[in-house]
Amino acid sequence: MATSTWVIDPTHSEIQFKVKHLVISTVTGAFKTFEGSVETENEDFDGATVSFSADTNSIDTNQAQRDEHLKSGDFFESAKYPKISFTGKLAKAGSDTYTLKGDLTIKGTTKPFEFAVEYGGNMTDFYGNNKSGFEVSGKINRKEFGLEWSAVTEAGGVVVGDDVKLIANIQIVKQ
Repeated sequence: MATSTWVIDPTHSEIQFKVKHLVISTVTGAFKTFEGSVETENEDFDGATVSFSADTNSIDTNQAQRDEHLKSGDFFESAKYPKISFTGKLAKAGSDTYTLKGDLTIKGTTKPFEFAVEYGGNMTDFYGNNKSGFEVSGKINRKEFGLEWSAVTEAGGVVVGDDVKLIANIQIVKQ
């Protein structure tokens, strides 16, 4: 069977993260600029090769001062490390579920990582484009990737949690 290549449709996709702030609430952010592809020999994506990257300079938490801090050396150091990247393989786990195992690179540190993937289905749009949708999720410890900055309030509360939830709603289009 021939290999099919799919690419992320950025207008119908989003990459988000969630992290605890002061341990009492959650801050949600997103990467606005990203790209990725899926190469598969199977219609059900089992065994597909996935590659993805996000521009760290496109981080958006709806607060400009915080975004600038996240781009600084305290966190992503965007000038030196402009991309977060992932390469891996999808493996079918259930009727509409997959695991996505591979290498995640943040701030020059690469570690093996596994995402949970829920397949949303396949559809042909009004223009004849074949599209598939996925929800991808996982959780990292930010300090394992060199995102070390931390502070404690006068009352002893941690400003930023160590665990970061990653959530991506991805629509891909067949090339």
